Amino acid sequence: MSALYFGLQIAGLQCKALKKRPMFLMSEESLIRLENGGVIAFEEYGDENGLPVIFCHGWPSSRTMARLTDKAARELGVRIISPDRPGISGSSLHPNRKLLDWPPFVQRLVDGLDIGEFRVLAVSGGAPYAYATARAMPNRVRAIAIVSGAIPIVDLPGREGLLPLYRWMLALYRTRPQLLRKLFYVARPILSLQLPVQLRPLLLKLLMLRPCDEDSLRDSAAFEAVFESQRRAWRGSTEGVMADAQIYAQAWGFRLEEVRVPVRLWHGTQDRAFSVHLAEEVARQLLNCQAHFVDGAGHYSLPIRHMREILEDLISV
Repeated sequence: MSALYFGLQIAGLQCKALKKRPMFLMSEESLIRLENGGVIAFEEYGDENGLPVIFCHGWPSSRTMARLTDKAARELGVRIISPDRPGISGSSLHPNRKLLDWPPFVQRLVDGLDIGEFRVLAVSGGAPYAYATARAMPNRVRAIAIVSGAIPIVDLPGREGLLPLYRWMLALYRTRPQLLRKLFYVARPILSLQLPVQLRPLLLKLLMLRPCDEDSLRDSAAFEAVFESQRRAWRGSTEGVMADAQIYAQAWGFRLEEVRVPVRLWHGTQDRAFSVHLAEEVARQLLNCQAHFVDGAGHYSLPIRHMREILEDLISV
């Protein structure tokens, strides 16, 4: 979630140190064609014959973030379908899109895969997209799981409980949007490069993470899933990353009370991006919500260390 911050901090490092390494293995990219000529790119993880779950990646991120689910999904018989959002990595850009434009993309995806009912799993910035899908498709969405989820920021009376980076970006978005755009373009060349293994500890220190998050990201597979997915988003296009970011600074276009399908909300008590108090308020607004507030878990460590129980709970609904 803090890739832009990293880009501004790491800019002083010599680019020659950022040499390429072999990428981790991932499933093959697939495409769904849209009527307007665009495409939705997606990948699948877990059990190809399992219960279908649509994965909503965070921000800035992309479809390969779903690699976090792969092991648990295989063990539990879950089929994870993870699409890039419009303008991210392999999916076509749709200028000026709103959050409510997302459910038709999901419908096209599941129809193209001949899927009837399905569940949704969202991590961090994927949360608004999961809520929007559940609201728009209540007859097909069995349940959704929200993990370390973003909240309706524009509805907040203040900015307490948000990561300082988000408060700073929101302020620039409202007062100096052109400067913010320039900073995104400055960050992109740096964040499109692949970080050598020897610089990973430096990155984790620069991000000023909670100890639980820093420890969980020392796992090589988890680090690759989180940061490679971010790199792919930045490498795709600056415009796509910015379009995705703007969604969070705008009204969602519906109230949480309109989401009537079962919601499983998971949030760590040590989450620094969105405080647990904000998550508790979201849980109170949802009509059919079972909340799990995990002691000692952070923004990253929650999906990394608790994915099996999150998926197991989701498919039980």
